[in-house]
Amino acid sequence: MSGHTDNSVVIDAPLHVVWTMTNDIESWPTLFTEYAEATVLERAGGRIRFRLTTHPNDDGQQWSWVSERIPDPAEHTVRAQRIERGPFKFMHLFWEFTEVPEGTRMRWVQDFEVREDAPFDDERMTAHLNRTSPEQMRHIKAAVERVAAVKGGKAGV
Repeated sequence: MSGHTDNSVVIDAPLHVVWTMTNDIESWPTLFTEYAEATVLERAGGRIRFRLTTHPNDDGQQWSWVSERIPDPAEHTVRAQRIERGPFKFMHLFWEFTEVPEGTRMRWVQDFEVREDAPFDDERMTAHLNRTSPEQMRHIKAAVERVAAVKGGKAGV
């Protein structure tokens, strides 16, 4: 079995602003609410390897892992995967940015399978990601729209 999620949000900002802000990995601790640290480890041949560390949960537990992203600026897409998979057999992510009349649609697709010894199953992780991805997207939307407004609104950015 495996899990799959597909979530999107429309951000009232030009595509280049959304693309630039969401691909600035070093800024993710302010762009996302879940990350305490985001450290780029290597940039080579269009690939970006980085470590993410979450904020502690209610039990004080933090998670950290290495991921890799391959952005395609011409297509406004990103393919990513966890390198340190932790509880996952695999975790693949696809981000897509599309201009729409209201601004930019940002879409995240996540395909994964959890290991048999993980403390959760694919169904539980799917439900978790379908809850937290829209939460993170709303936070990103607000942050990007604030920047776009400061820079003179949608037309002036």
